[in-house]
Amino acid sequence: MAGSEQRSAGTARITLTRSQAIAIGVFSTLSLAGACLLPRLASFYLISAQVGFLALAIWRLSLIVVQAKAPRPNPPGSWSHDEWPHYTIVAALYHEAQILPHLVERLDEIDYPRDRLQGFLALEADDHATIAAASQLSLPDWLSVLVVPPGAPKTKPRALNYALARATGDFLTIYDAEDAPDPLQLKEAAMKFRDEGDSLACVQAPLRIRSRQKNSPHPLLDRQFAAEYAALFEITLPAMVQLGLPFPLGGTSNHFRVSVLKALGGWDAWNVTEDADLGFRIWRSGLRLSVISRPTYETPPGPVRLWLPQRTRWLKGYLQTLAVHTRWTEGMGWRGWAALILTIGAGLGSAAVHAGCMAWVAVVCLMSAMDRQLPSLSIMGWTVLIVGVAAAWITKHRGARIAGTPYGPLDMAASLPYWFLLSLAFMHAAVRLALEPHRWDKTPHQDDVEPISVPDPYPDAGRAAA
Repeated sequence: MAGSEQRSAGTARITLTRSQAIAIGVFSTLSLAGACLLPRLASFYLISAQVGFLALAIWRLSLIVVQAKAPRPNPPGSWSHDEWPHYTIVAALYHEAQILPHLVERLDEIDYPRDRLQGFLALEADDHATIAAASQLSLPDWLSVLVVPPGAPKTKPRALNYALARATGDFLTIYDAEDAPDPLQLKEAAMKFRDEGDSLACVQAPLRIRSRQKNSPHPLLDRQFAAEYAALFEITLPAMVQLGLPFPLGGTSNHFRVSVLKALGGWDAWNVTEDADLGFRIWRSGLRLSVISRPTYETPPGPVRLWLPQRTRWLKGYLQTLAVHTRWTEGMGWRGWAALILTIGAGLGSAAVHAGCMAWVAVVCLMSAMDRQLPSLSIMGWTVLIVGVAAAWITKHRGARIAGTPYGPLDMAASLPYWFLLSLAFMHAAVRLALEPHRWDKTPHQDDVEPISVPDPYPDAGRAAA
C-alpha cells in the first residue's frame, strides 16, 4: 500500500473501507447460504469453531507456563542524579473535579528527580469545573494545566496528542484520573529502556484493581473486573513478551520513547481504544514492547450501569482496531498477525459467543434433565466447554494470586453470568460502532478505594538507586 493510502487507512476515522465492507458482505452471505443449503457445511462450521476455541483455551493455559518460567525482574541499577532522563507525565481528564486533588497528591509522590519531570493535566476547554478545581490546587512546580481547545473528535487520544506536541521529555507516560502509580514506576521504566536499547519503544506497567474502603454493593462485579485485569497484566502480557509477541497496550501507565511516539504521529484520535491500536502500530514500525513490574492501582467501574458503557467502548475500540490493522499487511509478520488474532480477535470472538454458547448448553442440559438422561453434548462439545472454562478460571486464579486479588469458588461461579454481560456489551458495541463510532463513553471515577497490599518485587532497590 502506498504511503498516503496507508496513512489514510491507518486510522479509525473510517470504520470500514469499501473493500472491507464488500468482503464482509460477500463472506457473510456465502457462509449463511452455504450453511442453510448444505447441512454438512454447517457441521463443518461448528467443528471449526470448536477447534478454534479449544486451541484458544490451550493457548491461555500455555501462557501460564511461559509466565511461570519468566525470569524475575532485576533490581534497578544505580544512576547519578544528572543521569536520569527527562520524563513527561500526562493525565488527560474530563469532568474529574472531585478526584483531581487525589490524583495530584499521588503524582507528587512519584520518586523521581523533580528537575527531570514535566507534567500536564490536559483538560478540555469546556470542562469549567475541573479547570476551576485545578486553579485552586497548589500544583508541584513540574506540573501544569494544559487546556485543550475545542475540536473533533472530543476523545482522550486527541487530548494526549495536544500534550505530546508540547512534551520535552525523553520519555512519556500517561495516567488516568483514578490512578495511583507505584512511586518507583518511572525509575524502573527508565532503567528498562536503558538496559534493553533503542529497539524498545514502550513498556507497560501492570494495572491492579484496588479494594473498596466501604462495603461495595456490587462486590462480585468488582472482583470479576479485578480478576480480568490480573489475568491480562500478570499472566498474558508478560508471557507474550517472553514469546516475542506484540500486544494491545492498557489505557494507562504505558511508558514511551517520545521520539518514537512523535514519529508515529501519537495516538489515533478517532479510535476509542487508542492504546490497543498503538501497541500494534509500534510493532509495525519494527520496534518492541515490554512490561515492567511496578504497578498502577485503579478503581473498578462499579455497578452494571457504569460497567456496561465502559466495556462497550472497549469492545467498540477493539472492533475499530481490528478493522484498521487488517487493511494492509506491511510490518505485521506472522508474529504480529498471531498476536492480533489471539488478543483482539479472541477477545471479540469470545464476547460475541459467550451468551449463545452458554444458553445452548443450558437448554441441552435442561431438556436432558426433563427426559432423565445425561446431556447429549458431543465429546468435542464437552471438551471445549470443560477446557475453556477451566482455562479461564485457572488463568484468573493464577493472575489474582500474583496481584493480591481475591478469587475463589464463588467468583468462579459468578463468572458465568458475567460472561453473559460480555455478550450484551458486544452487541451494544456493534450497534454503537454503526451509529456512533467515535463517541467516547466517559467512565465516572470515585475515590472510595484503597491500595491492595502486595509484596514489593525488590524492596528498597529503587530508592537505593537514587
